[in-house]
Amino acid sequence: MRQIKVEEITGIVAQLVVDANVKLPDDVYQALLKAKDVEESASGREILQQLLDNAELAGKERLPLCQDTGLAVFFVELGRDCCLDGDLYAALNEGVRQGYEKGYLRKSACHPLTRQNTGDNTPAIIHLDLVPGDKLKIRFMAKGGGSENMSRATMLTPAQGWQGIKEFVVNRVAEAGPNPCPPIIVGVGIGGTFDYAPILAKKALFRPLNEPHPDPEIARMEEELLAAINDLGIGPMGMGGKVTALGVRIEMAPCHIASLPLAVNIQCHSARHVEVEI
Repeated sequence: MRQIKVEEITGIVAQLVVDANVKLPDDVYQALLKAKDVEESASGREILQQLLDNAELAGKERLPLCQDTGLAVFFVELGRDCCLDGDLYAALNEGVRQGYEKGYLRKSACHPLTRQNTGDNTPAIIHLDLVPGDKLKIRFMAKGGGSENMSRATMLTPAQGWQGIKEFVVNRVAEAGPNPCPPIIVGVGIGGTFDYAPILAKKALFRPLNEPHPDPEIARMEEELLAAINDLGIGPMGMGGKVTALGVRIEMAPCHIASLPLAVNIQCHSARHVEVEI
């Protein structure tokens, strides 16, 4: 049984949250470069260049990519042969607390009704899975409010099938318009239960844009959705153009024979996520 000290986890997370907020993942940066090459709108190309310049400046100066430095979201895989010497949730939250303070990052967590800020961007949203092995894998996302507000979940009837899924996803993006700061990345969760589909949709956003889904049929569905979304003409920052989305990512799970849960989790162009394995 391998033992990991929670103090080590806290230190790693504190650095992760800062890194995520100042350095755009390479797959997203490369997708923006590609988008600039194919965008036909002059204003769209200018916006995409500004996003690229912003990413380069943020990385060089260690400044936040966006003023909205997000709510802290974790997907954690804990190996069954891994033993912690303390509270994992407390260690993760302490890492968030330290990272957001030392990185001078905006703290956005608040009471849902009084709107009183918690003051340290905790508690984080933590999804934990037990997996084989003796490793601890931590994936962190700084999820901005603008794109999260445009996300939706629904319960389709099984008879609506793929066409119903496609219609709901594309309509959701159309209704969101410029609000989530396109070009966006669209996470889609299909199946499970009403509460699990949104988790699948958010989890899907971690898959790199240069990695197609390993299931050819799901990869085809992603491409079909991406084409339909980009045909909407919303374009970068809603100014019109071919590139409304950089990618669509789907995660699926079995569901009840009488149900078809569906969720759309939209991510803005500042897709800030990092991962580490301990």
